[in-house]
Amino acid sequence: MAGKKWQKILYEDQHVEDNYVDDSFLEEMKKNLYTRTYEYWNVVYETGVITQQLSSICLFVVSFIFMHSALLSPSSLLCGIGAATVCAYPLFRWMERSDVENRGQRSILDDLRTMVIFLTFSFGMSPILKTLTDSISTDTIYAMTVFMLLGNLIFFDYGTTKVVASQHLSLNASIFASVCLASRLPSTLHAFATVTQAMMLFALWPAFRKRLKITFPRADTVVTWLSASIAFLALISVSVVMATAFGLTHLFITYVCPLWLIKLQPYKNNIYGPWDEAVIQH
Repeated sequence: MAGKKWQKILYEDQHVEDNYVDDSFLEEMKKNLYTRTYEYWNVVYETGVITQQLSSICLFVVSFIFMHSALLSPSSLLCGIGAATVCAYPLFRWMERSDVENRGQRSILDDLRTMVIFLTFSFGMSPILKTLTDSISTDTIYAMTVFMLLGNLIFFDYGTTKVVASQHLSLNASIFASVCLASRLPSTLHAFATVTQAMMLFALWPAFRKRLKITFPRADTVVTWLSASIAFLALISVSVVMATAFGLTHLFITYVCPLWLIKLQPYKNNIYGPWDEAVIQH
C-alpha cells in the first residue's frame, strides 16, 4: 500500500483484506437526506382523517345501542341513510367532473345498478345474517365487534403508502362487525339497516370525504369538527364517560400527537453512504 492510494475496488489485489477501508470511506456518508420537516398546523390538519374515521365508528356503535334499546327504529335509520345519500351523491358526481382519470369510467346508471344489487342482496340475506351468530354468546359477539372495529381503524387507508393500510381489509372488518351486531337486534329489518349503515359509514362516506378534501381542502377541517361534534353529542346521550374519553382522544390526536412528532424529529438519524445497495438510475 505504500505510495499507492487505496481504491474501493475488488478486481485488483491491493494487498489488504477485502473488508479494509481507509479514512476516506466515511467522507461520503450523509445523514437524513430524505427527512421531511413538518409544520405543526399542517400536521394538525392531516390528523383530521383519523378523527373522522373514529367519529364514524362511534356513530355506528351509538346507532346500534339506540336500536337495541328501541330508541331508534330501523325504518328511521334507513330513511336518514337514504336522505343523506340523495343529498351527497349529486355533490360527489359534481366534484368528480374535473377528475380526468375517473371521468367516463362509471356512469350514474352503473352506480344505480350497484346500489340496487347491494340493497337486494343485503335485504334477501338479512334473515340469514340475523341468525348467523345466534349460537355465539353475546360477550363473544361484543368482543369480536370491538376487535373488528379496531381493525377497521388500524387498517384504514389514511393516505399513507405503508403496507399496513388496506382499504379492503378495513371495510371487510367493519362489515363483519355489523354482521356480528345484527344478530343481537330484534328483527331482520334491524339487521338490514345495520349492514346498510355500515356500508354507508365505512365505504361511501370515506370516499366522499376523500373527494371533498381534494376539491375543497379547507372544508376538511369543517368536516372533522362537525363529525367529532355529532359523535360527541351522540355518545353523551349514551354515556358521559364514553363522550369524555372520545373528546380527550380527539384533542390528543389533533393537538398533542403532532407536537410530539415534531419534538421527536431532531432525534431522527438516517445514515446513507457507500455501503448502501446500488440503485439503477433510469
